[in-house]
Amino acid sequence: MTRFDSALRERVAANLARFAREARDDAALVRAAVAATLVGDAEGRACFLITRRSSKLRDHPGQWALPGGRTDADETPEQTARRELHEELGLELPASAALGRLDDYATRSGFAITPVVLWGGPQPVLVPNPTEVERAYVVPVAELDRPGIPELRAIPESDRPVLSLPIPMLGTSIHAPTAAVLYQLREVAIHGRATRVAHYEQPVFAWR
Repeated sequence: MTRFDSALRERVAANLARFAREARDDAALVRAAVAATLVGDAEGRACFLITRRSSKLRDHPGQWALPGGRTDADETPEQTARRELHEELGLELPASAALGRLDDYATRSGFAITPVVLWGGPQPVLVPNPTEVERAYVVPVAELDRPGIPELRAIPESDRPVLSLPIPMLGTSIHAPTAAVLYQLREVAIHGRATRVAHYEQPVFAWR
């Protein structure tokens, strides 16, 4: 079990500081950021937050996602991630909660996503915004270390493998781009391994 404590925060911050992240500066891509948020649960376990998007949304309804969205012209990725976390889950964090960034991930739908790792505190009170979020989940990071993770599969539409993370606790598999961010969160932030994920494919249903 990975405990949610000050030692973990220091380790994650140090791992991210050492990581030589790769950015995407393609002007054709829309800038966006997501919050890869670490929190503690009632048992003191380190967890991450993930949401199920509202089925009423126009874009990607019902899909698994990290809180996030487009980066405004006057925002940094850290500001965007914190703003979106507050708007979607009612969790307001200070600037000091940002521990670092993971690699940018270019999506098939035309976004360059910057994942920001945030320290969300122990047992935060979450208030999902029903217009955006169907439900929020607190999942132990140990779930990301289960056998069979990651799962890679070939698809005829691409020469790149689709990355998925089977999460029994959720009763489903999470797919890239969200799976790519979570897998790199495990590899880089938790374990200190410089693993790249930008080359992994998304399932075809996420291309639009």
